[in-house]
Amino acid sequence: MPTPTPLRTQPKPLIVIVEDEVELANLIAGQLDRAGMHTQVCTRGQHAFKFLKRNFANLILLDINLPDQSGFALAQELRTADISTPIIFLTGNVEETSKIRGLDMGGDDYITKPFSYAELVARIRAVLRRAEGQTDLNVTKNVKVSDGPFDFCGARVTPLRLEISFPDRVTQKIGRKELGILAYLNAHSGQVITRKELIHSVWGIHADVKSRSLDQYIVKVRELFSAHGLSLDAFSTVHGIGYIFDPKGVAKPGK
Repeated sequence: MPTPTPLRTQPKPLIVIVEDEVELANLIAGQLDRAGMHTQVCTRGQHAFKFLKRNFANLILLDINLPDQSGFALAQELRTADISTPIIFLTGNVEETSKIRGLDMGGDDYITKPFSYAELVARIRAVLRRAEGQTDLNVTKNVKVSDGPFDFCGARVTPLRLEISFPDRVTQKIGRKELGILAYLNAHSGQVITRKELIHSVWGIHADVKSRSLDQYIVKVRELFSAHGLSLDAFSTVHGIGYIFDPKGVAKPGK
C-alpha cells in the first residue's frame, strides 16, 4: 500500500504581547499558547519595537499605558518604520475618545479590561483572517494583481496577468520580483533609490535579501529588455547608493 501523504499543518501565528503587568501578560500568553499560537511577551514599548524590527509577527496585543511610552506612540513608531503588523489595543482605558483614537490610527480592534479569554482568542483569529485576506492579492510587497497596467521603457507591464508586452508583439510572463522592481522604479521616477529601500519595498522590511541577490534580478530585467531590442539607458546605477530611473533625463547621476 502507498504511504499516505501527511497532512500539512498551518504554522502557528506569533502574537507579541506588549503588557507591563507581568502576571497578566503571562496569563494571556498561556491562554494563547493553549489556543495554538506562539507568543512573545514584551514589558516595555522599546523592547517590543526592537523585537519587531528584527522578527516577523502576525499580530500585536498592545496596552496603552506602558512604562516608557504610550501604546499610541509605539503604534505610530511602528507604522513610521513600515512595520504593518496588525494591532489590537488591549487596555483598561474605557474612554470613547481613546477607543476612537486607537481605531483611527490604524488599530484593528480595541478590547477593554477585564475581558473574556475566549472572546480575546476569537477576536485575534478574526483579525488574523482579515489580515490574511488583505494580502491575497499581493504579487510582491508593493504590487497587487489589481494594480493597473503601466509602461516602462517601451514595454507594457500588466500586473493582473504577470505579463510584459514588447513592441515586437511578444508578450511573456514576468517574475514576481522583477515586476515589483519595475513597478517601484516606475512609481519613483527621477528619484535616487537606495538598495535597501528597493529590497524593503519589494521583498518586505523583514526579508533577508542581500545586495548580490538584488543585482541578479536587475541583470535579469536588463537582459529581458535587451532581448526585445529595448534600451534601459534611463535606468542607471548610482555607485555606492543604488539606482535611479530617469526617463525624462532630469537627473544625471554617475553610472
